Amino acid sequence: MNQKTKIAVLVSGGGTNLQALIDAQSRGEIPDGEIRLVVGSRDGIYALERAEQAGIEHVVVHKDEPKLLSILEAHDIELIILAGYLTILSENFTKKYANRIINIHPSLIPSFCGKGMYGLKPHEAALAYGVKVTGATVHLVNEIPDGGRILLQKAVEIKEGDTAEILQKRVMEQAEWKLLPKAAEMMSLEIRNQHLKA
Repeated sequence: MNQKTKIAVLVSGGGTNLQALIDAQSRGEIPDGEIRLVVGSRDGIYALERAEQAGIEHVVVHKDEPKLLSILEAHDIELIILAGYLTILSENFTKKYANRIINIHPSLIPSFCGKGMYGLKPHEAALAYGVKVTGATVHLVNEIPDGGRILLQKAVEIKEGDTAEILQKRVMEQAEWKLLPKAAEMMSLEIRNQHLKA
């Protein structure tokens, strides 16, 4: 039983975190998992272009959870990675894939997280509050936005004169793009080991 964990990445925008995963996979940094599917929440997003360029199957599912579930089941997906996915998943969905969905959030949870905290907002909040460090967190997804068990965190320094945009870029480069592939491998290995024990 030497199969890799089948991964789906769910995206809503440019797909920079997806690209970090694709690059890590091509460097051999996710040996126990394989990105089999990219699901976009809307048409015309650049993330789908990235999937196309990497030769990864991709589909668009717009706020239709039953359709999303059936596509994931048809592809035998075992691990779901939310990479800038802006649709909140229902409790039914998160329970069905309990401990099998991971998300990256651009702050050190429990700071600057929860409902409505996405995009530039966590960075704006960190700057407004005056904290000296922020960062990124990879966590398991449950029915509470940003409420699941924390898997990995990395701190990033806030510098004098930072804007939300500058900070967002630094957090991506120094934390998000490093943590997400690491968490993908960690979870892929865990899922593979569960299969071996079964």
